[in-house]
Amino acid sequence: MANLSVVTGAFGYTGKYIARRLLDRGEEVRSLTRNPASFSPFGDRVERHPLDFDDPVQLIESLRGADTLYNTFWVRFSHGEVNHDTAVQNTRKLVDAAGFAGVRRIVHISITGADEDSPLPYFRGKGQVESYIRESGLSWAIIRPTIIFGPEDILLNNIAWFLRRFPCFPVAGGGGYAVQPVFVEDVARIAVGYGSSDTNESLDAVGPETLAFRDLVDLIRQNIGSRARIISAPPSAALAAARIVGWILRDVVLTREEIEGLMLGSLVSSAPPTGPTRISDWIAENRDTLGRHYASELSRHYR
Repeated sequence: MANLSVVTGAFGYTGKYIARRLLDRGEEVRSLTRNPASFSPFGDRVERHPLDFDDPVQLIESLRGADTLYNTFWVRFSHGEVNHDTAVQNTRKLVDAAGFAGVRRIVHISITGADEDSPLPYFRGKGQVESYIRESGLSWAIIRPTIIFGPEDILLNNIAWFLRRFPCFPVAGGGGYAVQPVFVEDVARIAVGYGSSDTNESLDAVGPETLAFRDLVDLIRQNIGSRARIISAPPSAALAAARIVGWILRDVVLTREEIEGLMLGSLVSSAPPTGPTRISDWIAENRDTLGRHYASELSRHYR
């Protein structure tokens, strides 16, 4: 009988690539999703169960029989009643339910820079979740990616979208801070590889190229043939511009915390690269489609 794995968000971004790899290995896959009407790229090959944190009995039953839980659940920013504190509480409920359901192992997708003492709620919450998982009594692996890029990526796509449509692109604080993007397929490969292990371990999932954020924007600009000027702007001015555009688009384009996280160097790692895919190669290969359409975070997750 094939192993059963549960993936939170198997119809979303990172979770979809994890689920696809598991199916290719012959495993049974069940998805826990917050959106019961979400489109499944897998048809009936993946079971669909609700990710309802307010119903602990159902949450336990949705996890029962699973060998491994791959958790990609998190929130990018506060919206309505959802914030990073509630995301921490809900992830703890999920981990507790996994324990009650007899799940053997949890593979948790965190982020580089996760730290319980971080001044930034996003990274602080990620650190709090990591500590809870380590103390859960479950077998665990914590995967810490940097910026994840791929076909469904929002950040790189929307940078390209802005570069295609506006005469200038403001970069907060000059953009000298480093980023080390990692390909979504590489993150999925790492996560699935650690799913069958029994040892408790943490691993940074990072790509082979480290470059300044301004250079990343310029790399996109050159590849898509944009004539936009990349200008340095005070962080407050860059954030104000993002909020104005976000109001027009009915979306959250950028947050203060994201700017601060970038400038603090939270999205690079001192560990050796664990993913072979080069961001420069991927941008060149996808230059014709990158940024053709705007990708809305609110539409994807809340509407």
